This record gives sequence, C-alpha cells and structure tokens, in this order.
Amino acid sequence: MSEVVTATIRVRMGQQDAHYGGDLVDGARILELFGDLVTEITIRTDGDEGLLTGYGALEFLAPVRAGDFVEATGRLVRRSRLRRTVELQARKVIASRYGESPTAAEFLDEPVLVCRGVGTTVIPAALARRRSSTAPHLVPSTTGVD
Repeated sequence: MSEVVTATIRVRMGQQDAHYGGDLVDGARILELFGDLVTEITIRTDGDEGLLTGYGALEFLAPVRAGDFVEATGRLVRRSRLRRTVELQARKVIASRYGESPTAAEFLDEPVLVCRGVGTTVIPAALARRRSSTAPHLVPSTTGVD
C-alpha cells in the first residue's frame, strides 16, 4: 500500500498579519501557508519545489484574528506525470480573547475549520529529479472536490 504524503504547519498570527478592523487577518495569509504546504509535499515527492499553478474550491469559513494559532495541513490526493493535487485545510486551534483581557487566549477543544481548498502544482519536466515510489497516485478526497 502506498504511503499517504502529508505536511503540517502551525503558526501564530501576529499583529503584522492583521489587515482589517477587529484584528482580522487577511485570507491571503492562509493561502501563503497553503503554498508552503504544497511546496513541501512537492519537494518530498519530487525533489523540486514545483510551480503552484492555482487553487480551486477555496472556502473561507471562519474569521482568523491576530493572536490566533492556525494549523494548516496538506495531503497529496492525486498525481500525474508532472502535476500534483493537494487537498488543503486550515484550522484555528487557539483563539485570542483580547476582548476579555490584553493577553487572554483559549485552547479550543474542537479546532475550527477556517479555510479549505485544493492546490495544484506542476513539476517542469526539465527539473524533475526523482519520483517517489511511495507517493500515492490517488487518495480519496475528504472535501468531495476532485
């Protein structure tokens, strides 16, 4: 059976990430995390960073604010000769509670899904160095988007 290829990043959103009123973080910050996940997976499976060609089925589902901790995961769900498709999810695992006090925060018993989507990357044929024999060709999607 093929190994499932995944990557995870957990980061705290800082004040520099707040772009809108109420310390709301710009959705582009989550996409930056997604791009890093796709890059890591492509490096692990192909020995090359690849070229991110697009996102699909993006849904922003809950707000992220400065001080929140977000855990983003990517899972390789499809690969062809030079194209990789990665299912992406970001969850808030710690929520800032600055309305209660200047340093208040809460560890969430149930992480909150804040964004999900699919990223596609390609490996330029001239740059492909190796292909992992453990990388899956197709893993069932949990988002229903293929």
